[in-house]
Amino acid sequence: MRDSYEGFRLLLVHAHPDDETINNGATMALYADLGAQVTLVTCTRGEEGEVLVPALAHLASGAEDGLGKHREIELANAMQALGITDYRFLGAPEKSFRDSGMMDTEPNKRPDVFWQADLDTAAQILVKIIHEVRPHVLITYDEIGGYGHPDHIQAHRVAMRAVELADQWKVQKIYWNTMPKSVLAESMKKMKELGSDFFGAESVDDLPFAKDDKFVTTLIDGEKYVQNKLDAMKAHETQISTDGPFFALSNNLGLQIWGDEYYTLVLGDKAEPLNDQGRETDLFAGVIL
Repeated sequence: MRDSYEGFRLLLVHAHPDDETINNGATMALYADLGAQVTLVTCTRGEEGEVLVPALAHLASGAEDGLGKHREIELANAMQALGITDYRFLGAPEKSFRDSGMMDTEPNKRPDVFWQADLDTAAQILVKIIHEVRPHVLITYDEIGGYGHPDHIQAHRVAMRAVELADQWKVQKIYWNTMPKSVLAESMKKMKELGSDFFGAESVDDLPFAKDDKFVTTLIDGEKYVQNKLDAMKAHETQISTDGPFFALSNNLGLQIWGDEYYTLVLGDKAEPLNDQGRETDLFAGVIL
């Protein structure tokens, strides 16, 4: 890693508030602290999310439908914990895309949800941000959105299409978030020894977001920023329970479980420095300013 990333720019495209922290919280905090410009684009406000705080159950989409506004506040608090000042909702303030809910549900059929948005129309909104920010590196999901959520898949499509359409700026490297099976298998084994459920899965093969280790090209060591990540996770109070599996993992496997963040490089060349497993250790390796 460099001592300073002044002049380097990173753009992340996520589906809902909290996705950025779970997937990339340590990475975001690390690069921001070292001087890089980190920009987060969140495509929806997560209106269809489950509310894990009983006192806030009235915010659910099936009740007062106020969860989106509340999650805006949660995201702002999470970004403060990570040291991120440039975060936006796709299309705001002129346009907004609603959370699509899960596939084949009633919310998924609404005309205003992100899943129903015209791909090129949504991508052109992101193109404007790319032209403004001029990111060297972009992070988003893989082609199945990690685990198949419509908004994650659409975020992937929009991000990849926007890179194609951006004729005034060339993104040098694109990464997709990745979680290797070996790490998840170790976590699952430990949690089961402690009598804790692991997302209801019997084996790592039951987890749709688990990827073969061969897909991991890059590992970012964000150990120094784990507390920032945990604080940001706590900020997403309606979505991440402090007595749920996320915090159980950190309590029982050590904080490093959240400090290591894994990626698959899909655009650009892998560059040194590499670790002993042949993985990149810096998202900006090989980037030309």
